[in-house]
Amino acid sequence: MLYLDYSANTPVDEAVLQCFCEAERRYPGNANAHHQAGTAAKAAINEATRSIARCLGAPPAGIIYTSGASEANNLAVKGLAALGRAAGRHILSTPLEHSSVSGSLEALQKQGYEVELLDICSDGTVDLADLKNRLRPDTVLVAVTAVDSELGVVQPIAEIAELLKAYPNCHFHVDATQAVGKIPVQFEGVDTMSLTAHKFYGLNGIGVLVKRLGLALPPLIHGGESTTPYRSGTPTVALACSLALALEKAAAELPARAATVRSLNDRLRAELSRYPKVRINSPANAVPHILNLSVQGVKGTVFQRELDARGVCVSVKSACSSDGLPSRAVLAVSQDRRNALSSWRISLSHLTTKEEVTGFLYAFAECYSTLIR
Repeated sequence: MLYLDYSANTPVDEAVLQCFCEAERRYPGNANAHHQAGTAAKAAINEATRSIARCLGAPPAGIIYTSGASEANNLAVKGLAALGRAAGRHILSTPLEHSSVSGSLEALQKQGYEVELLDICSDGTVDLADLKNRLRPDTVLVAVTAVDSELGVVQPIAEIAELLKAYPNCHFHVDATQAVGKIPVQFEGVDTMSLTAHKFYGLNGIGVLVKRLGLALPPLIHGGESTTPYRSGTPTVALACSLALALEKAAAELPARAATVRSLNDRLRAELSRYPKVRINSPANAVPHILNLSVQGVKGTVFQRELDARGVCVSVKSACSSDGLPSRAVLAVSQDRRNALSSWRISLSHLTTKEEVTGFLYAFAECYSTLIR
């Protein structure tokens, strides 16, 4: 099997898995319990929280553990909208968002909120002039992904944060799920930020929502205080410890990992661009880990199945998206519905080898020859 779907899920790092297993054995107590085992577990999760906060430049008290990025995005988007309800019901976002953000916004629309999607420039970035024009006194939330999962475009988060300073009633949520481990990520100029461990070689089942101090988000899950009052439930000590280590490694090893991926991406772009019916959708400024392309006249699902039959794993849209519809991200950039329906994604890792890229190119050539008449 040739795995090229690292933006959907990454294999757990061996040291991270060992950290999880050791913590699971060492801390049998409930971190909420008032005895020696509980105290030891609480100390371990507190140290993990401090480590995560240091990596992100965030206050430890702003770290909220969740089951993953989808829960973190729901907590942030719905919570910030509820906080701003007295000031207004106008929300701005983009067509590039993960389904956990767009789905939360759809739920808010049914509750009477007005949701507008910002224009996207040809390079995939948010049109800042359009954002400036659409901001209103009753705008209570702007939700923008730091790096989108389909094209890999890096958004101008600092510039957006600067614009929002003139709108004190407006909160800013950033989904950093695809950014961590690919670009430097710091909690600065935003109100909330989401991430999840399984995107940067951690384990599934744990994510983090980082929030600004003083922001009293209403919880989605009730039932008593845990590590924070914003999310009830027994603290998952071993998962928190493993996430902290995965995040430390992702930050420390980012330059070397990114350089490896960049060389692989450059080769793929060069080789695939030689095919007359191939269109590269990921802009040049996208992170090298994500390469989105279309083969003219062939639906993305069809090309994916052909590759899968040859043992090559790629994605059509993000893994959490609905089937049968064109990619919203590709459609927003290309303004071409057929191209969006033909799009699919390769996602690379520092673990990807040159031999695997060669194997992919061989399989691609076979599929192209079979499907293009």
